[in-house]
Amino acid sequence: MTAPLLEVRNLRVEFPTRRGTLLALDDISFDIAPGEILGVVGESGAGKSLTGAAIIGLLEPPGRIAGGQILLDGKRIDDLPYEQMRAIRGRQIGAIFQDPLTSLNPLYTIGRQLTETIQTHLPVSFDEARQRAVRLLQETGIQAAEQRIDQYPHQFSGGMRQRVVIALALAAEPKLIVADEPTTALDVSVQAQIISLLKRLCKDHGAAVMLVTRDMGVIAETCDRVAVLYAGRVAEIGPVGDVIHRPSHPYTTGLMGSIPAMDEDRERLLQIDGAMPRLNAIPEGCAFNPRCPQVMDRCRRERPDLFDAGATRAACWLVAAGKVSP
Repeated sequence: MTAPLLEVRNLRVEFPTRRGTLLALDDISFDIAPGEILGVVGESGAGKSLTGAAIIGLLEPPGRIAGGQILLDGKRIDDLPYEQMRAIRGRQIGAIFQDPLTSLNPLYTIGRQLTETIQTHLPVSFDEARQRAVRLLQETGIQAAEQRIDQYPHQFSGGMRQRVVIALALAAEPKLIVADEPTTALDVSVQAQIISLLKRLCKDHGAAVMLVTRDMGVIAETCDRVAVLYAGRVAEIGPVGDVIHRPSHPYTTGLMGSIPAMDEDRERLLQIDGAMPRLNAIPEGCAFNPRCPQVMDRCRRERPDLFDAGATRAACWLVAAGKVSP
């Protein structure tokens, strides 16, 4: 088997407050292999974006990594000094954010931002960097790249700006790309184009991708594996087809049941009653137990680890007891 490119081991992220310390990510573990796309999905507040921010070293203070390890190519990166992490960010880890305007400087042309990024991380001349910038814009589907490279971000549409951000993320040929809801702010037709582009470019460049999203359609279309997060923990993880069509965790089952299917005639979609618990009110035992239709006494007392459930792994006592058929 190929050695994983990214290894997240028992990651804990805390937010100290005047009323105590809030545990935002609790013992999260997963791997991503070279060239693989791992989807990370869950409701708002599940910890998806926070996981991505921890990996790229951009946790907002007072947030801090309180435990666990993050390894890139077998080397630990979660404890590096700021300047060392800054050198890795961009060169070895690229980032694509939800709103492209937060990633682009409105005062600089697209070409200046691309060439500066390339020259910061690669030993090339200005002319070589500019040629590479034009090629990246062409690769990402921007017409007349030679002319548009000297335009400013406000002269591009939302979909075109997101293509520029993807070009920026790929500028230094990183090994890993963390894409945090890269299509949420875009029209549905543009979303499909961006997802197709991301898949093709990452395959061509051999980059691994961690794709954070709330859209299960995007997950089904794009990812090789998917990790379902709930209240800062991994509820289920496995190959995307198995998680979508044969979910083992009741939360995953509820998520899948809430998605409309074109080939089914249903009057009402399923819904998960209740809401994600606040960080200062996470219940004992399994965090999903107040909303779970199959809750047992043990679920209210003990927190389950991930158990094998056929092709997937699920943090559920039903799986441990063999009451969920893989």
